[in-house]
Amino acid sequence: MSQSFSSLGIHDALQSSLAALNITVPTDIQEKAIPVILTKTDDVVAIAKTGTGKTAAFGLPLLQLIDSDKSNIQAVILAPTRELGQQIYNNLESFNSEELKVSIAGLFGGIPIKPQIEKLKATTHIIVATPGRLADLIERNAINVKEISYFILDEADEMVSAHKEGVDAIIKVLPKNRRTLLFTATMPGTIKQLVQNSLSKHVVTIEANMETTGHQGIDHQYVVVKPIEKLNVLMHFLNSNEGQRGIIFCKTKAAVNKLAKNLAINKFSSGAIHGSLSQGIRDRIMGQFREGHINILVATDLAARGIDVKDLAFVVNYHLPDTYDAYVHRSGRTARAGATGLSLSVIQEDEVQDIPEFEEELGIKFKAYQKADAKSIEENNGLIWARKIFKTKPNRDIPEDFKAKVKTIFHHLTKEELVDKILANYIAENNTIVEKPAVVKKKKKNK
Repeated sequence: MSQSFSSLGIHDALQSSLAALNITVPTDIQEKAIPVILTKTDDVVAIAKTGTGKTAAFGLPLLQLIDSDKSNIQAVILAPTRELGQQIYNNLESFNSEELKVSIAGLFGGIPIKPQIEKLKATTHIIVATPGRLADLIERNAINVKEISYFILDEADEMVSAHKEGVDAIIKVLPKNRRTLLFTATMPGTIKQLVQNSLSKHVVTIEANMETTGHQGIDHQYVVVKPIEKLNVLMHFLNSNEGQRGIIFCKTKAAVNKLAKNLAINKFSSGAIHGSLSQGIRDRIMGQFREGHINILVATDLAARGIDVKDLAFVVNYHLPDTYDAYVHRSGRTARAGATGLSLSVIQEDEVQDIPEFEEELGIKFKAYQKADAKSIEENNGLIWARKIFKTKPNRDIPEDFKAKVKTIFHHLTKEELVDKILANYIAENNTIVEKPAVVKKKKKNK
């Protein structure tokens, strides 16, 4: 039976904040981690999938353990991406209470560093940072982390693979007597090495009950395509799920840019995000995606880490990831908080052999997705063509006399006749075959 936050030892002021956010029942990782963090002094390794409430699992007890009478930085939280860092910062601020008087600062790359340095001159108890920006501030002597009590690594598996040098440099300047809380979705060898080298000998390991996570609601499917038909199959899938929201993952920034450009040309409601984009552009695209102004986000693995957007119906692996861990993080963007969702991998014939390995390693089962036939693809491309015309903005620079001559040619046609002629022209130019519906002849009744 689920416990209450009160029974976990959470302060009344924090409970009031949670109630205002309509958070009343702790998740499994919160039930297991919060009492350990509050009542013990050991280092913690917490293993939980994405979408299970990890931020509250470390954030709530951390806010409660901070001594607001002291003016020094007492906790450092590291996140692998700016988006995840900002999300953690926003969550902590929403949990925070005026009664606790805890001051939090977000320190992320991609935005000017001087305002962050100025902010650190005021009393700050908790900092949420990306490794690169924190290492930069330490090198400038703009921040003092030598007296911290708590060091939290969120999405630690991604952190050690993408930011190992930065993390190692930061750990070297932290006090030895700190307490480390490590949260991760997977336990690769690099994480085990980090635990052995950087955590104390007394470590409490906590693992969330995976049966209670949103991952149980993910439908894992794959579709086999030829390289030449890959984009058309994807666009047919997107049109079949029009109005639903999802993320499409590519391996490289170049692949993200190319696919995003193709989707934009074909008038899909989409945007792209990867590490080479400026912070301003990333914030704008993420804002549009969160608010529902665009339905599809094309992203690299690292850029999408920490994206917690409700009601994502699907994830598409436009390229199968290189690691099992990456698949876990990708598919975990959907089916969050008990919802259901689809994780579709668009693969080529030589990748089919990888599917059983993913199934065995991750304990999941893939189903074959029914690929659209050639006729359906052709019809879908025709609908995309029509939508492109519909969404094309009028060209105000076209001379009026030329427009008048064109109108004269079409003026005697009805709308239906004009559509028929435009479609006939499209089919002829694109060699598209449209089958006529079968005519069923009625049998004559015997007199």
